[in-house]
Amino acid sequence: MERRYTIGIDFGTESGRAVLVDTCSGEELACHVTRYPHGVMDESLPSTGKRLGHDWALQHPDDYLLVLRQSVPEVLRAASVDPAHVIGIGVDFTSCTMLPVDADGRPLCALESFRDEPHAYVKLWKHHAAHKEAARINELARARREPFLNRYGGQTSPEWMLAKAWQVLNEAPEVYEAAHHFVEAGDWIVSRMTGRLTRSGCGAGYKAMWHKADGYPPASFLRELDPRLERFADTKLSGDILPLGARAGELTDEAAAMMGLCPGTSVAAAIIDAHAGVPGAGAVRAGQMVMAMGTSLCHMLLSDKEVHMEGVTGVVEDGIIPGLFGYEAGQPAVGDLFGWFVRQALSPEVAHEAQEKGIDVHSLLERRASSLNPGEHGLLALDWWNGNRSVLADTDLSGLIVGLTLQTKPEDIYRALLEATAYGTRKIIETYEEAGLAVEELFACGGLPQRNRLLMQIYADVTGREIKLSASAQTPALGAAIWGAVAAGKHIGGYDTVMEACASMAKLREETFRPDPQHRAVYDRLYEQYNRLHDLFGGRGSCQIMQELKRIKLQQSQSLA
Repeated sequence: MERRYTIGIDFGTESGRAVLVDTCSGEELACHVTRYPHGVMDESLPSTGKRLGHDWALQHPDDYLLVLRQSVPEVLRAASVDPAHVIGIGVDFTSCTMLPVDADGRPLCALESFRDEPHAYVKLWKHHAAHKEAARINELARARREPFLNRYGGQTSPEWMLAKAWQVLNEAPEVYEAAHHFVEAGDWIVSRMTGRLTRSGCGAGYKAMWHKADGYPPASFLRELDPRLERFADTKLSGDILPLGARAGELTDEAAAMMGLCPGTSVAAAIIDAHAGVPGAGAVRAGQMVMAMGTSLCHMLLSDKEVHMEGVTGVVEDGIIPGLFGYEAGQPAVGDLFGWFVRQALSPEVAHEAQEKGIDVHSLLERRASSLNPGEHGLLALDWWNGNRSVLADTDLSGLIVGLTLQTKPEDIYRALLEATAYGTRKIIETYEEAGLAVEELFACGGLPQRNRLLMQIYADVTGREIKLSASAQTPALGAAIWGAVAAGKHIGGYDTVMEACASMAKLREETFRPDPQHRAVYDRLYEQYNRLHDLFGGRGSCQIMQELKRIKLQQSQSLA
């Protein structure tokens, strides 16, 4: 048989990328990245200049279509591949990234009547402005002892579908009424390719509180939450919910022409971006945990049993790998945190030195920080620059650095921030294990493991575990391509199961990172102090300093508006 290929399309926070993969060998023949022209809109709407509120984060859906128009044809051109030999397409997407659409699937922000209405645009995963809605959802679910709450660590998030949609209803009811559906962006982009709306069981399970036996939260709960929400699940969330690997449809003539592919090409149900990294790293067995390390960090653990515990953002049966329970936890600021430090907190002299040496600032700081021993800088940080997702589930928490002096250098702070994110990961691993879940193997994927060796060594030292690295520089996109091969099926050169696909298409690097026993001993002492700060400032005592600072900030910003 002639070679067959699939395309994985990874929609991230700042850009989208397409990867063309050989279904037999897993070889990645070409990759192309398209930056989103509108980027993340967190201050104003670029088209009108209308100001956005506190904790807003929007995107423009046209940016996603641009990825299909630019990146897909480019990987075909770069690899000189006949479109007829592409048998399947898989899509992964940040989540919960959601948008309101009309009955024809058009985003409401595309309508002239809503062009100046922020609520008509895509709400990115890190849109955190639905605080009060999420708080009320949690309060009522606890009071009613709703069973769905147990699957999410006893706490739902303002990032999720219900809280965001309710915010629309509260602040822009005309948008809510005009919305025929609220959809995950991953499901929307699949619908643009296939001409029909389907919903991924992965996105619905982790971000919309859907369960394959129980469905969405009951109408009685939604009615008590707000009478206007009673039929929310039946109407605004309606649509077939597909398991991972299912064939959502096939490319329409219009979509095929836009992407440079053939009509009828299989399109897989969408998957959350971090979750796509699990098959992309070859993890398909219970006890394997994958860290998808990018702007944020998601920790996905596979298990053969369901345990309800504090500190997870969701456990979904078949949610990552069919036949297993997939657990998700996460840290919302990792790469974003290091980027913040480089952009906002460095003197011009550091950037100048990096330029003179012909390297980027991160590489210079990594080089400097590598010369320090654990604990030598005298600093300890809490990695909560974007709140805490696991295990505290509190978006009102903020960052902290203890130990600063007039002698503190940039590389000291940089290393302390790297270490803080590693401590957060160790906290999540220990929470899993304390609940009775085995964490037997640790994998890492994403952009950070490819670029920062010091970071990965610190993670090995802090966790005391060997870390295996995905061989792919685009692991979520590879995972999406794997699902594309499963959706296509074995009869045309794909696979019938994700296990078979991973055995051929997923690869690990030969190099691993193993803990240094001497470093581990020091980090154990530092981690003990991290835990003390974690519990003190995390609200497990009487300390509410971070939350009160945020309340004052919000009150003052509103008074000046």
